[in-house]
Amino acid sequence: MATSYAPRSGVPALSLSIPSTALWLVGTTVLALLAVYFVGFDQGAVSVFGDDMHVHEFVHDGRHLLGFPCH
Repeated sequence: MATSYAPRSGVPALSLSIPSTALWLVGTTVLALLAVYFVGFDQGAVSVFGDDMHVHEFVHDGRHLLGFPCH
């Protein structure tokens, strides 16, 4: 029993250019690094926002879930 598969018509092929792909990669990397900073390293005392613990308390449970110590 032979089955042949033909590409579906009407579905456009995805074409990505190198500059577009690089832009998405850089943007995603920057957002990921910001997320890691806020969840993992922002302790209040060394915060870029001054001596404020609001960000730390907002992501406190996430820190423990991901294994970052904070106490």
